[in-house]
Amino acid sequence: MTIANPLKLKKRDLFKQASFIENEFKIATSGKVIDVCNPFNGDFIGSIPSLSKSEIEHAVGCAVTAQKDWAKKTAFERAKILHTWADLIDTYKEDLAVIMTTEQGKPIKEARSEIDYANSYIRFFAEEGKRIYGDTLPADKDELRYMVLKQPVGVCACITPWNFPTAMFARKVAPALASGSVMLVKPASQTPFSALALGVLAVQAGLPKGVFQVVTGKADTVGHVFTKDERIAKFSFTGSTEVGKNLMAQCSDTVKKISMELGGNAPFIVFDDADLDKATDGLIASKYRNAGQTCVCANRVYLHKNIKDEFIKIYKEKVEKLVVGNGLDEKTDIGPLINQDAMDKALTLMKDAIDKGATLITGGQIHDSSKLCLTPTILDNVNENMDMASTEIFAPITAIYQFDDENDVIRRANDTIFGLACYFYTNDLARSWRLSEQLEYGIVGQNTGLISSAVAPFGGIKQSGFGREGSKYGIEDYLNVKYWAVNVG
Repeated sequence: MTIANPLKLKKRDLFKQASFIENEFKIATSGKVIDVCNPFNGDFIGSIPSLSKSEIEHAVGCAVTAQKDWAKKTAFERAKILHTWADLIDTYKEDLAVIMTTEQGKPIKEARSEIDYANSYIRFFAEEGKRIYGDTLPADKDELRYMVLKQPVGVCACITPWNFPTAMFARKVAPALASGSVMLVKPASQTPFSALALGVLAVQAGLPKGVFQVVTGKADTVGHVFTKDERIAKFSFTGSTEVGKNLMAQCSDTVKKISMELGGNAPFIVFDDADLDKATDGLIASKYRNAGQTCVCANRVYLHKNIKDEFIKIYKEKVEKLVVGNGLDEKTDIGPLINQDAMDKALTLMKDAIDKGATLITGGQIHDSSKLCLTPTILDNVNENMDMASTEIFAPITAIYQFDDENDVIRRANDTIFGLACYFYTNDLARSWRLSEQLEYGIVGQNTGLISSAVAPFGGIKQSGFGREGSKYGIEDYLNVKYWAVNVG
């Protein structure tokens, strides 16, 4: 089934071509806009305001005012509003999924799952806000009492990516709001309408003015305000390591609390004792979700020499059954890449690998349905001299390497500046401990290709960033710790 006229929504006012400031949808005074197009067919969807520096600074001022009253509310009052917001998101999930697929391209069934996943963060942190516990510490002097208070950090700002426009939004906004902080969001200009639709539902849920705002515009203009304005106490970014480094440097002048979820180069290791049926399913889930455009996507697939041929045979058969096409078609498994630059990068990496000796097993062609759809690809005999070994592929290309020694594959897996996620398949208990301890990554998945959950801490080490999103650890990034000493003598 193909969904006809995708922006004829059941709740038509979810589609907003405006910024969301103080619970109102506003255009730029200059009239400048940024156009947004459907990556599958290039059709114009709508436009968003390109706000000026002064307009963004005005939104920051609104957030400062709103934060004081929001922090005064009890955690239970904030939770009630957040749960109401989540209920509305559930109610309008289909409309939200259609908006997401239209602007981002991912299959509609993945978009629906992302709405559910995003909502799990809102509901989790609505409750976690009630569990922000302080401490009473044993004092070293009889007349003193020591306490630790945890308080909201204040005004927060974040920049979210285009690949998960709702999930990455929720992972940052939900803990901030639950803690008593407020949040300004700059969504990716390729996918702004998902965040703006949530603004419509935020008003309906009763979220006070200025507590959550969506500002749109050029990345350098918004980023400059978010990183330089001293009224913003916390800044969070998800995106490339290169951009993250620049934003970190910009934050240094005001010494903000920052968290960075940056690039990845995930190894996916399959040992000869693994269940190959489960391992191939896990690799498909990790590699081809969102057309390979995920930061935790399997980037380097290491197969033990004893099972490599059998694994590839099983995997190839499954991969060739994946349906490529318009994300709004229910049958589609893989949609388009986000833009032409992404396609050019994928083709360049693939050509470099083949020129240097890699073997094309299947795929490797631009699909007939769209100039931005790449058929799911498998490359064998990839090695560390090829560009894709050190580059985040961000496309539906499986790069297969061979290994025969555990210590060697651990060394090769760790031989990267990145440290976000890794995966391995084995049923050997002792090996499981060795790998989980020795692999230099913030997230380890064993015998699974899906690792993200609202109840677990998501984040990396090395040049994949720092800070955690999700779980009890995720709310800590939005809190300040205050030590209180009292003389009772």
